[in-house]
Amino acid sequence: MKVILKKNLRTLGRIGDIKQVKDGYARNYLFPRGIAELATEGAVNAWKSAEEKRKKKIEQENKALKQIADKISQITLSFSRAVSSEGIMFGSVAKSDILKSLKAADINIDKGAIMLKESIKSVGAFEVEISLGPDILAKLKINVTAGNS
Repeated sequence: MKVILKKNLRTLGRIGDIKQVKDGYARNYLFPRGIAELATEGAVNAWKSAEEKRKKKIEQENKALKQIADKISQITLSFSRAVSSEGIMFGSVAKSDILKSLKAADINIDKGAIMLKESIKSVGAFEVEISLGPDILAKLKINVTAGNS
């Protein structure tokens, strides 16, 4: 089944792309979530006619996301976790901790944008990528220090 993407999807493509997908994937995932629509001849023509307007909107969104990325790149988050006498950290720094700290700094992002494969479980300095858009990445600095055990 051919579909037109209405939203960027990291695994499939960008807004306006026409993709061939399996029928079940389109009916059960893409259509109910408003991510895509059926690529009929009329829908394709409508997307082509609204392309200029869509490009301007995407440019504005990308500009705003780049400003947020610059703001994130200038921030260093600090976390203090209890550490045993052997140097083993109790607890960890997870995506939710990072998200709360960013919200406190007045930066609202989606939890899925934080590219952290697993929680940080050791003391030190780390760099975490934040994916704000298809080509917009920010690097967030995180310092984890030893607190009271």
